Amino acid sequence: MFRYSFVIIGVIGALLVSACNDTNNQPTAPVPDAGLSKGAPQKGTDPIAAIAINNGFDELVAALTYVDDELGTGLVDLFLNGTDQYTVFAPTDEAFENLYSLLSGVLGSEIAEITDLPADVVLDVLLYHVTEGRRASNSVVPRNGERQITPLLGENFFVRTDGTIRDGLTGVRSDDAAIDTPNISASNGIIHVITQVIVPPSVVAALTS
Repeated sequence: MFRYSFVIIGVIGALLVSACNDTNNQPTAPVPDAGLSKGAPQKGTDPIAAIAINNGFDELVAALTYVDDELGTGLVDLFLNGTDQYTVFAPTDEAFENLYSLLSGVLGSEIAEITDLPADVVLDVLLYHVTEGRRASNSVVPRNGERQITPLLGENFFVRTDGTIRDGLTGVRSDDAAIDTPNISASNGIIHVITQVIVPPSVVAALTS
């Protein structure tokens, strides 16, 4: 638990530093007509894991492999061979790499890859990015207000009309995650590419309680 809290404190601190020092380097949120209102595309031929492996989501794949090896979760097999439908909010490699860089500065030791973080922390973050069912952008992004999304972790995040996401770090970091590329169709679900690694609200609550 001490190690878990220490890593999370580093995440929060890193993002606070980023908010103060890097406010001009924010990802551009997608506009409402950038495909966010489209319905579900037909099922693709490749599973979620194959799409991630073949399209440069190296850090996400590394995270899945890491928790499989350390905790025996079977996530790679689930997304590669499973037939149940899932919706994955997939952070880019840049999102992961920026996080590693920020953590390295705050913790005073190099965080170069996902395996430098505790596996149980990584698992919670991964489960926060996946929800059951095949949810196209029109069932994720609301026409008005915010839409609640309940991922496999069981803690909610909220999507706004412009495709930005309100999660546990909203109001702390300088910018929110945003759906950058929606509706990538897989045989076992849909992928929405996002610009930040989103964080469960329990993490922030643990620091303020």
